Amino acid sequence: MRKKGKHEGAEKFVERMKNVQEKAKAALQKVQEEMKRYADRERGEVEEYRVSDLVLLSTKEIKYQMVGRHIDKFTEHFVGPYKVKAIISSNAVELELPSTIRIHPVVNVSRI
Repeated sequence: MRKKGKHEGAEKFVERMKNVQEKAKAALQKVQEEMKRYADRERGEVEEYRVSDLVLLSTKEIKYQMVGRHIDKFTEHFVGPYKVKAIISSNAVELELPSTIRIHPVVNVSRI
């Protein structure tokens, strides 16, 4: 059986580390709240879509995945309308896309 030794230096070190940890947690919480406040200020209202809604799809990032449309100058900014097949989340919907558009059918709502 071992004796529990009391070392004042060790106890002071433990207390100091607990204080440092509490200050770090408080600082992280404060920064997290500031970041959330900033992100919420920049974030706009999201339009809610329903199944069978007709939407236009932005061609900004998919010009080269569209068959027969390789010249930026003549490509439309939006194509469609395409039917919303399913609601994945508040930020993503699944569209009924034709075979001429070779992308995944689940798209972010920022692209419609």
